Amino acid sequence: MSPARARTTNDAVFAAGRELLEAGGLDALTMQAVAARVGIRAPSLYKRVANRSALIAAIAEHAIDEQGREIAAVVRGDDPVEDLRRMARAYRAFAHRAPQAYQLTFRSLAPDARPPVEASARAAAPLLAVTGRLVGPERALEAARLVTAFVHGFVSMELAGAFRLGGDVDAAYRFGVDAIVRGLADGARDEVSRG
Repeated sequence: MSPARARTTNDAVFAAGRELLEAGGLDALTMQAVAARVGIRAPSLYKRVANRSALIAAIAEHAIDEQGREIAAVVRGDDPVEDLRRMARAYRAFAHRAPQAYQLTFRSLAPDARPPVEASARAAAPLLAVTGRLVGPERALEAARLVTAFVHGFVSMELAGAFRLGGDVDAAYRFGVDAIVRGLADGARDEVSRG
């Protein structure tokens, strides 16, 4: 193993990249800056990461996996309505704790900088399982997309400072999540009664 490989780890490289991303946005995420943060020269970093695009993709994948784990951790399995509410809170909490990483996961990136689709599939699996329990497996993906569209849209607007008319933003988020979850639950009951 080369000395540069021995002096750092992939985890250290990705953690350094995340720190730089959170501190200064995507423009701050450079190979030079990451190398300096982990204590190696930039050319040595290329032994671990092919290029900046690969670094961005890896950091986005790690962020997706982290958020997915945090969302999955709140699922109790007793009540899909309550599980969806808890998942929505965990989703928002991650976005507030790591806003740059969160935004990176939804950013329009060059193909070689995009995280693999498998990362999104891993992160979506718990949501699909819960929506499947609520509305049935045949409508699970549609329900998951509806929930994701609302929470992502709300959180993105919130992070951008778009809610400037006053009022309680936390209460508005709970209101929106409750309306969607109730609508899904009511729709599923209506389908069963018509079926």
